[in-house]
Amino acid sequence: MTTFNGKPRKRNLDIKVTVRKAHGDCYVVDLSGEIDVYTSPKVKEAIGELIDRGVYHLVINLEKVRYIDSTGLGVLIGGLKRVREHGGSVNLVCTNPQIKKIFDITGLVKIFGMFENEDVAMNALV
Repeated sequence: MTTFNGKPRKRNLDIKVTVRKAHGDCYVVDLSGEIDVYTSPKVKEAIGELIDRGVYHLVINLEKVRYIDSTGLGVLIGGLKRVREHGGSVNLVCTNPQIKKIFDITGLVKIFGMFENEDVAMNALV
């Protein structure tokens, strides 16, 4: 709950999550909107369901993400840890300079593959 003029109100979940199969055993998770403390559970659920089904090679497309906070970063790190337990990998597509900067500042560019487009990210998985 957030407040507006001192009155509590529900926050709209400003995230769209789309999962689609790519080639081989790879899947793409397209994210659009904001990944924060309110929307992260939806992202975590989508990634978790794929991993639970045995999908260990993911491309997460952040091209349409306007904002990500530490909770969102934690969800991505958690997904990466889970797929690595099975020899998998997660690559990110990120073209937004502000989002890229967050990954630079936190040092996460060293643990995630960061790519300019989906094709390059997909090819780097296999």
